[in-house]
Amino acid sequence: MGDADGQEDHAGHRARLRARLLADPKGLLDHELVEYLLALAIPRRDTKPLAKALLTEFGGLGGLFAAEADALRRVDGMGDGAAAAIRIACAAANRLLATEVAARPILGNWQALLDYLRADMAHHGVERFRVLHLSTRNMLIRDEVMSQGTLDEAAVHVREVIRRALEIGSAAIILVHNHPSGDPSPSRADIEVTRSIIEAGKRLNIAVHDHLIIGTRGHVSLRAQGLI
Repeated sequence: MGDADGQEDHAGHRARLRARLLADPKGLLDHELVEYLLALAIPRRDTKPLAKALLTEFGGLGGLFAAEADALRRVDGMGDGAAAAIRIACAAANRLLATEVAARPILGNWQALLDYLRADMAHHGVERFRVLHLSTRNMLIRDEVMSQGTLDEAAVHVREVIRRALEIGSAAIILVHNHPSGDPSPSRADIEVTRSIIEAGKRLNIAVHDHLIIGTRGHVSLRAQGLI
């Protein structure tokens, strides 16, 4: 097959993929979604092998869309444009989920909150501790990452959590962190620090509604487990 024939076949494959995407995106396989996304950044190249390599490297779509730019660029064939295409897809999806969370009171919108947190945190390779600050109507007023730790540890300072809640004027907070191991089961330290924050908040009329632990194998609510 000559170069012209190869280019024609490649163009035909991409046209067929585009037609399927426009007709029924749910029918596309994971690697086909990534392939077409990459094709927007690398238009003159067959991006199927790179799409498959990325999914293998990061363990699927969740891991791929959670990957930092530096990690993406380390994969052979990935440049700034291709890395940006992956990052913008992740950012757009997370922005949409965040909008759903902000639209209604958190306690009546729990599933939307879990969907957002799983998309944003479940596949991170390091532990991150964040605090969701709520108004008196339980509307989200601030979502902040307060610390980032090593593979299995994030520093949580009770005084800093409460001080920040006072600065923002939070009526209540929800604590969240991820377990990079994938297992969301709480540790003794998770339970103890949560109870310390609850006690500190009580003295200042700041309620702690829950502490959610997010992992690739699900989530755990300390309140639902009766641990707080």
